[in-house]
Amino acid sequence: MYFADIIGQESIKMQLRRMVDENHLAHALLFTGPLGNGKLPMAVALAHYLLCNRHNAEGACGSCPTCVKVNKLIHSDLHFVFPVLKKKGNSSDKAPVSDDYIAEWRELFTSNPYFTYTDWLAKMGVDNQQPMIYERESGEILHKLSMQSREGGWKIVIIWLPERMNEKCSNKLLKIIEEPPKDTLFILVSEEPENIIPTILSRTQRVELPRLSNEDITVALQQRYGLTAEDASSVAQQSVGNWEKAEELLRVDTEKELYLELFAQLMRIAYARNIREMKRWSEQVAGMGRERQKHLLDYCQRMIRENFIMNFKCDQMLYMSDAEHNFSVRFSPFVNERNIFGIMEELSEAQLHIQQNVNAKMVFFDMSLRMIVWIKNR
Repeated sequence: MYFADIIGQESIKMQLRRMVDENHLAHALLFTGPLGNGKLPMAVALAHYLLCNRHNAEGACGSCPTCVKVNKLIHSDLHFVFPVLKKKGNSSDKAPVSDDYIAEWRELFTSNPYFTYTDWLAKMGVDNQQPMIYERESGEILHKLSMQSREGGWKIVIIWLPERMNEKCSNKLLKIIEEPPKDTLFILVSEEPENIIPTILSRTQRVELPRLSNEDITVALQQRYGLTAEDASSVAQQSVGNWEKAEELLRVDTEKELYLELFAQLMRIAYARNIREMKRWSEQVAGMGRERQKHLLDYCQRMIRENFIMNFKCDQMLYMSDAEHNFSVRFSPFVNERNIFGIMEELSEAQLHIQQNVNAKMVFFDMSLRMIVWIKNR
């Protein structure tokens, strides 16, 4: 992972290179900021820059043996810590550690450096459990850092989601994070820094990565996926500065025709108060699988926003396909300031319940019943 591979964030890249080149790098950094802004790729790119002895003004050289190892995430002085669970069939009483899942971690990161927490859960085969960073992990870190650098340079520990460290693990790491061995760097990558214990926070230098701009996402979509400028701009606008969201929207885009049909059906049967059709609609959606259900609810929320904006006759602010536009011409008057917040709340609540594995038939049938009130409230 090179600085050049990271979408946008040019000022942060420049800041980090300057900190290294001027020998002003803190011993512990905390990367944080909005979802999908490239915090983890940035941490790996910084580690790559430090470990490469032939780096230049732009980043790591890309050709030396060190770069080959870092690109495969197998460099002996680059260590990763992340939330884990005991593997199925493992009868050991020992708590799991990151090295138990290092093969899965390498495979996921190399295929998609912008992966989400949900992606990681799926990679581990987790259902409803909550992985964490256990106390035993602290002993592993202390042992690794007590050994001399095998490559004769920096030793780097990247901790992804440190807010998921249990208290005993956090407390055992306090001393080494505050006073690490020479040429040792901790990079903590957090989505919820407010949930990290204060004593850890106080020992880190915070680096706030901003939300990605629409322009940066638009360019990246054109370069990486070959989208037209118009299509890329539309996806970027919907992603709200989140690259993970932008890629998700591309996946959803392949099923947009189905989602439009289901959205249109929901609105029509809610207006008609057709309870029998609501039950049939709910059963159909319940059989789609949870990921597609979440995508459908995302799509419904976007369509409600677009239809609300359509009432203001600001076509330059609309991002809809021809099919969506044709439906919305007739439907948009039903979305206004009296019901938009209620409709969005119903969709958001359904999405939350789906994420919590509540029975899908109940969730969607209940939501469709409630939608009757809001669609009629025009």
